[in-house]
Amino acid sequence: MKADFDAGARKRAVNLTLNEDLVSQAKSMTDNLSAVVETLLSEFVSRERRERIQKSNVVEATVASWNDFNSISGSIADEYSSL
Repeated sequence: MKADFDAGARKRAVNLTLNEDLVSQAKSMTDNLSAVVETLLSEFVSRERRERIQKSNVVEATVASWNDFNSISGSIADEYSSL
C-alpha cells in the first residue's frame, strides 16, 4: 500500500497525553512503539481523508441533482415571489 504522506519526512518528538497503563502494555508488545503509533496514525489519516472525500462527493451529487431539478422545473421560490 502506497503511503499518503512523505515517509521520508524528518521525525520529530511530540508530546501526547496517554493512559500510562495502556502505554506500558503496548510497550511490552512491541520493540518500536513509535512505529506502531505512526502506522495507526497513517491509517487514521487515510480513513478520514476517504470519508471526507465521500461526504464531499455526496454533497456535490446533491447539489448537481438540485440544480438539474431547478433547471427543469424552475425555482420553487419563483412561484411565491412577491417581486
